[in-house]
Amino acid sequence: MKNMTIKEIKSLVDKMSKDDPLMKRLHQDKRKGVQKIIENYNRNQQRLEKEKEDFAILTVFEKKLYGEGFSLIAGIDEVGRGPLAGPVVAAAVILPQDFYLAGLNDSKKLSESKRNEYFDVIREEAHSIGIGMIEADEIDSINIYEATKKAMLHAIANLDYQPDYLLIDAMKLQTPYPQESIIKGDSRSISIAAASIIAKVTRDKLMKDYAVKYPGYGFEQNAGYGTREHLDGLSEKGVTPIHRRSFAPVKDCDLK
Repeated sequence: MKNMTIKEIKSLVDKMSKDDPLMKRLHQDKRKGVQKIIENYNRNQQRLEKEKEDFAILTVFEKKLYGEGFSLIAGIDEVGRGPLAGPVVAAAVILPQDFYLAGLNDSKKLSESKRNEYFDVIREEAHSIGIGMIEADEIDSINIYEATKKAMLHAIANLDYQPDYLLIDAMKLQTPYPQESIIKGDSRSISIAAASIIAKVTRDKLMKDYAVKYPGYGFEQNAGYGTREHLDGLSEKGVTPIHRRSFAPVKDCDLK
């Protein structure tokens, strides 16, 4: 292998498994470039192993249920409880038992580009995805807690398959299905984490559309949360049809 260039060795190593017998021969090559390639390879292998371990932790709830005979497990999560504008959006996701997506976690901990990447993978590989959405006027009518539950129930109803078990992020629902409510479920269950991604990306895209329809509030950046730009927009332009009039300070604008 000493007759190979550093570039050729790097290309070869990129395709190797850690148990490849050629790896032992590479360790005997004392060129600094080769040793650097080996260091990078080992570091990357450690990262991959850590990702697998983290993913395995996220599948504990699902594996337990698979072992009990459940197969169509729906993870359910919502986004948009706190904003001053826009709907609350829930997603229900049924993943295949062999689903693997390294790095999948609570959507709020990921960059927008990574969320969008994972959104596409989940959409492609999930058995079924259901979306539930409750608009601002109904939130004002029934309150945000009831609206969140209703959005989740709509998401379940919009699945292509009837689930046989529900894993829900910090909420209990009145449904005929057995369920478990998991505190911080989006960082403890792979199904809920997937639902978190679907719900957030869906809502963020919708708020970007609203930003075009209602400019001056920064919806494309703040997704309806009460940032300075949003509050300045409320003060200067007033309340839009997508604002939650029962939420302060929106309701204070109505009184002016």
